[in-house]
Amino acid sequence: MSRAPPTPAFYTFDPIVADLIELVPPIQASLGGDHVELVSMCPLSADIQGLKQGREAPFDPATLLYLASGDWGSDGTLAEPLDTMANREKLGRFPSEDGNVISYLISFTKQKGDMTVLHELLAKLCDGLSEDNLGEPGFRDGFGGMTLLGWVDPTEVTELRSSIRSGRWTTLGDEPLDGGVDYGFRHLLTILRSAEKRGCGILMRRHS
Repeated sequence: MSRAPPTPAFYTFDPIVADLIELVPPIQASLGGDHVELVSMCPLSADIQGLKQGREAPFDPATLLYLASGDWGSDGTLAEPLDTMANREKLGRFPSEDGNVISYLISFTKQKGDMTVLHELLAKLCDGLSEDNLGEPGFRDGFGGMTLLGWVDPTEVTELRSSIRSGRWTTLGDEPLDGGVDYGFRHLLTILRSAEKRGCGILMRRHS
């Protein structure tokens, strides 16, 4: 597969243990100092457990969302990643113009017949946390150049994997990378299989 010029952005696919939409109201309450519901929903996040009732959370909404949804281990660190380092590099630095493998897959595939779920879930994964899609501001850009793009929950992980494997889509003839769609789907399936085995969702992040 030919390569385009490198992009400075890097993308990751992280395991999450909560549906992000359910965390939005508790996070909004936490921003005002009411942490009761958020703390009860996130027993393994040391940062969330450390919030002091009555004091405003010292994090922006996107950072709170990341801290609240992550698959944290008992030692307070993130659990094992969904992909190997090699696979992370292949999808994290996809050789398209913006480096975003998911937007590339949407742009250069066409769904067949009544198939709609493939593009719907890919769009949710790469743009579900934008204000236009989420309906709430502030949950996209966080501390330290972190950008939360979107997510799929455990049920949607299975749906997305099935829709890719169904073959009810075709590659557009004008895709700029020879074999780029097949390459992207192959490595994305590896991540989806890992998430399915663990029963977790996936959060897509961009790092500046």
